[in-house]
Amino acid sequence: MAMDTLRPCGDFRSSYGADQTIFTTRLTLAFLIGGIALLALAPLFLSNYFLSLLIQIGYLGIAALGLNILVGFSGQISIGHAVFYGFGGFASVFLAEHGVPVPIAIVLAGLWTTAVGLLFGIPAARVKGLYLAIATLAAQFILQDFFVRAEWFTGGTHGAIAPPFEIFGYDMSGDQRYFYVVLVFVVVMYLFATNLMRTRDGRALIAVRDHYLSAEMMGVNLTKYRTMAFGISSFYAGIGGALYAHYIGYMSVEGLDILFSIQFLAMIIIGGLGSVMGSLLGTIFMVLLPEMTGALASALQGSAIDKALHLKDGITYMREMLIGAVIILFLIFEPDGLAHRWRQIKAYWKLYPFSY
Repeated sequence: MAMDTLRPCGDFRSSYGADQTIFTTRLTLAFLIGGIALLALAPLFLSNYFLSLLIQIGYLGIAALGLNILVGFSGQISIGHAVFYGFGGFASVFLAEHGVPVPIAIVLAGLWTTAVGLLFGIPAARVKGLYLAIATLAAQFILQDFFVRAEWFTGGTHGAIAPPFEIFGYDMSGDQRYFYVVLVFVVVMYLFATNLMRTRDGRALIAVRDHYLSAEMMGVNLTKYRTMAFGISSFYAGIGGALYAHYIGYMSVEGLDILFSIQFLAMIIIGGLGSVMGSLLGTIFMVLLPEMTGALASALQGSAIDKALHLKDGITYMREMLIGAVIILFLIFEPDGLAHRWRQIKAYWKLYPFSY
């Protein structure tokens, strides 16, 4: 064999830039571009039902990514994410009602939610563990009560009507049009988060998560980065909530309870803590879970199992039980989430047919 045909084998990375690159191969980049292009064609061949599921995955995936930055990348627990999601929705509706164009109102709502998140993040940054969980639980109930009482901002118990999304005078309401709005936000927000983790600040957040004492000895300001994580997480939650409000056309305090916050935690646990892609995978799983549950109940309708368990009447409770059961099963059998499983699948095919 000629020497000029030999190629080096192995993984050679001689710089931080090569180690932190987003796309390890050109094929990875091609798959991403192809996937986005395929999604851009989805309104041409998917029904409104499937488009609504994709839209739901989009705005919930943005909010879940924010929680993953806080919990998965910086190691801080939060069980009040739903109220920041709701605050973003109410803020965007409030701004739009006062003459701010909806696209700008969505971004400003994210910044407004960031300010609220920093307000709760400053005291919470000085505690950790169980005490931090209690602090975020307090934020859940404080903001939830605020939504009910602040009629000037939220409409109180009646809620608020959200104006449709318009850009340059073109109405983007409706599943087929609004899908593109959510797709653009998803791509931008996920690319921003991926690049953030490659920066000095992103590595500092991970250092705080892995060993905060060592990070502090290296000069990392723990209070600064813990508070920053709360701000970034709130920004993502606010954007997701604003997109939800203008898609539904209505924003209400109903549904912004502790159970919704736990569902956000389930998304990132199932998808994979500390994984940008895992946030989206977990959201897809949690959005499709009730749909699959409903389809299963419909398939078993009239059967002996249906008569014994009353599936049609108890479908809501089954969904709540399934969420808890799925979290437990993933913690036991797949603690690193779906993202870890996906990496293992890629590694298997990369090394196939060899076992090493």
